[in-house]
Amino acid sequence: MAKIKLTKNELKRHKDSLKIFRRYLPTLMLKKQQLQSEIRMAEMRIRELHAERDLLAESFRSWIGVFSETGYFTPDVLKIASLKKGYGNVAGVGMPTFEGAEFEIPAYDLFATPLWLDAAIEKMKQALLLDLEAEVVEEQKKCLEVELRVTTQRVNLFEKIKIPEAQACIKKIQVYLGDQQTAAVVRGKISKGRLEKAEA
Repeated sequence: MAKIKLTKNELKRHKDSLKIFRRYLPTLMLKKQQLQSEIRMAEMRIRELHAERDLLAESFRSWIGVFSETGYFTPDVLKIASLKKGYGNVAGVGMPTFEGAEFEIPAYDLFATPLWLDAAIEKMKQALLLDLEAEVVEEQKKCLEVELRVTTQRVNLFEKIKIPEAQACIKKIQVYLGDQQTAAVVRGKISKGRLEKAEA
């Protein structure tokens, strides 16, 4: 703790600081709870997306063998043209939101390709959408975790350092000023007693 002045002005300054710390601490604690809740919701959403992706992969298993037919399902049959992201605000944290994606499917001869190719492209679109949304939700979670770390540090700073420090300073100044007041009263009585003796 830095050296403090033992004055009434310093006492007032520390009392004002304590009042501010106590006013903002509940707000910070509420923000911390909101962030923790949002992180849990993001984690749940990521688990849901992975579960949906697993179900989709399971539905692929029954006919995945047809993908080995040469020349039909190549890497360029489905490309992501653009990822649509928005930006939202949760508990004061700006973060990306998933708004979909556009895919590029090159034209192919419907008569020369097998029937399963259309279904495979649709399934791949679904799988890619799930993966892309999971990535964006993961980004959201990271943004929230960074803000939670900062908010937790502030809560701890107020709770464990600033408030106890202000209380200790107030107590020290009050004790000093109380002692000074008592000493002044005692000096006054002694002076009064001496004056009375001098007069008598």
